[in-house]
Amino acid sequence: MLTLIYRHFMRRSRAYFAVIATLFLALVPRASLVSQGEHLAQITAKDFITIHTRNTPTTYYEGRQGPTGFEYELMHRFADYLGVSLNLNASHHPESVLPAVRGQGDLGAAALPLLPDSSGIHYTRSIIQMQPLVVYRRGLNGINEPENLVGLELGTLSEAGTSQALLALQRDYPSLSWKESHELEVAELLARVENGTLDAAIIFDHQFRLNRLFFPNVERGFFLGEPLSLTWAVPSGRGLGLLEAANRFLEELQGNGTLEQLVSRYFGHDDYLEYVGTRTFLAHLDERLPTYTELFKKAARDTGFDWKLLAAVGYQESHWDPNAVSPTGVRGLMMLTNPTASEMGVADRTNPAQSIDGGARYLRSIKDRLPESIIGNDRLYMAMAAYNVGLGHLYDARKIAEMRGGNPDSWQDVRAALPLLQQRKWHSQTRYGYARGGEPVIYVRNIRRYYEMIEYVERSRQQFFQLGQTLVSDEPLLLFDIIPPVE
Repeated sequence: MLTLIYRHFMRRSRAYFAVIATLFLALVPRASLVSQGEHLAQITAKDFITIHTRNTPTTYYEGRQGPTGFEYELMHRFADYLGVSLNLNASHHPESVLPAVRGQGDLGAAALPLLPDSSGIHYTRSIIQMQPLVVYRRGLNGINEPENLVGLELGTLSEAGTSQALLALQRDYPSLSWKESHELEVAELLARVENGTLDAAIIFDHQFRLNRLFFPNVERGFFLGEPLSLTWAVPSGRGLGLLEAANRFLEELQGNGTLEQLVSRYFGHDDYLEYVGTRTFLAHLDERLPTYTELFKKAARDTGFDWKLLAAVGYQESHWDPNAVSPTGVRGLMMLTNPTASEMGVADRTNPAQSIDGGARYLRSIKDRLPESIIGNDRLYMAMAAYNVGLGHLYDARKIAEMRGGNPDSWQDVRAALPLLQQRKWHSQTRYGYARGGEPVIYVRNIRRYYEMIEYVERSRQQFFQLGQTLVSDEPLLLFDIIPPVE
């Protein structure tokens, strides 16, 4: 069994609380403990909580900087909330989580749908809504309504919640049949759609958004049935203390915006994919970026930027093409003008090493020249805008922001002011005059999107690198249970 224990040192003495908890358990009658939270008291006494989960991108996996994943982030925070360590059992598939919680665990957190008929289990409040989604292999046209699923090689995961939508659909379409697997996970299911072993699959929408970057030949189809609630599971019959604590914790995360931020971080990239173009971005990421990654990393070490940010600037400027040339004469991977190249000592703008180094140092020099009153991300975004439109026009936009009652040190206010440089009413009151001020707004937005995409790919590829090394079984039916038609 894969068991990973992560210790989080607390400010207060663990030994002290262990003694108090032990005395508490010894002195208070058992019936009272159950009503007040026997289970929670036991967790406090042993000083760790055992959580059963799955090794998937939506739940938990090992990243380059340690454990990560949407539900892992929540588990980690919940353990800290209780003041205990986290004992993580990540060896499960969906059907084994609830039996483990009933028999030996404290909590299950494994993309679990709320299923009302689960005996011996209490579910927490909803964490997110999970919408069943039909996905299908590119080239299969017309998969846009339920009747199109009849006759397809259709797959889903057992005990994950998606099969309930298919069972409901089968009542209207008795000839519908599909395959369910206890052994696969979502990425492996999508791999079978990608390579033609399956025609289509039913997964959840947020799972597709997280995985689709790696399966460009899998298309989004249509929503199937009603959304289900993703919840955590705790054993019943051991008091309600742990359930109530978990609900308070989740309510606080929702109230302070942390839950929304985590959802956006892990599942909010689908719009980026649509904007960039999945295939183009993936092709450039695979074919071009590796050639220049070390150059970006060296420039990052020399200038103090994140290398992925510099790579994002390079993608925005040239799509990582060292021979790119604009109609105005800027050229190279970082698209330097002649004056900028001269200022940075770049002799050959088409030389990738010189261009990346010169572009990074130029961005650094702009950032350093900004007023000290501009701090944090506001400073970074204004430096990127000035890389595009020039420092003079940026200062003009700061002036307009102030004239309009805004804060010239806030990117949000300067971003709103920049497009006004295209209007005579405003640019006539500035030092440098007219500028296509809408362009740096789009420029910064795009770089932020590209940066998040590169970071996302770097993080997520760690979860999927085995897919290219794992052969799809020559006997794929052995991995599935067949759900036959009812007619």
